Amino acid sequence: MNYGKYVFELSKKAKEAKKNQKVTEIKEVWLSMTIDIGDLQVKAKQTQKFLTGGNKVKVSIRMRGRQMAHQEIGVDVMKRFFEMVKDCGTIEKQPLTEGRNIWMMLAPLKA
Repeated sequence: MNYGKYVFELSKKAKEAKKNQKVTEIKEVWLSMTIDIGDLQVKAKQTQKFLTGGNKVKVSIRMRGRQMAHQEIGVDVMKRFFEMVKDCGTIEKQPLTEGRNIWMMLAPLKA
């Protein structure tokens, strides 16, 4: 067998396999601890679009100054946000506090 033909067949198979695989991206949505309901609805709508597209979403809150003393408010904002998007996705990782950030990971629903 011709070596050039063999290498060509291998690259053709690799290209086919790559074409058939699904790549999931991680999109990120930033919230604030003092976010108002209208802004929260806009972010929720954008997140629903990401989740229905098959992407995972990382939801983050950056705490500033005195907000560090009231981290439970940030977790409540996260839970309220999830209630708005729960028909499109599930919580993959619960809200977690790391330093000045609170974040959680949302995954699309299995079809």
